[in-house]
Amino acid sequence: MAEGQCAPTMTALLNRADLFLPTEAVTSAVGRWLAPALRAGDVVLLTGAIGAGKTHLVRAILRHRMGADIDVPSPTFTLVQPYEDRDLTIVHADLYRITHPDDVMELGLEDAMTSGIALIEWPERLGAYRPVDALDLALAPLGEGRHLTAQGNARLVNHIAAFPGHRGQNE
Repeated sequence: MAEGQCAPTMTALLNRADLFLPTEAVTSAVGRWLAPALRAGDVVLLTGAIGAGKTHLVRAILRHRMGADIDVPSPTFTLVQPYEDRDLTIVHADLYRITHPDDVMELGLEDAMTSGIALIEWPERLGAYRPVDALDLALAPLGEGRHLTAQGNARLVNHIAAFPGHRGQNE
């Protein structure tokens, strides 16, 4: 496989897509690819260890949606950072410091999860508030790159599985 390419695989019955992201540039490209597919009511849940690339992926999504190289700080301490995109709000939330799921609703995430776009790191803190039709993106180190698993929202998983310019396992 050539430098900078990723290997997508997909299991339609399980509604899952797997990508190997060999570089940060490819990780950013996946974020830019996903950004225009997101619409009001979409929730993206990002899991992975500290440093796995969750915020890097969110930055690529937000910068593409906003059409600029905007500053996208990690909301580890602010917990929630809103961005205005045309006619909707995109919320980037980092729930790492949340200790109880009930605290999540005090952050105002309900509106973003229904009428905006919510990009949520550390979603396991949501507990029962976890949306049923969310896109789950799990990032894990793999060799010099990272492995991305996308599950959940079928429309968005299929979009990620169609990430262009990269060879699949069967090619």
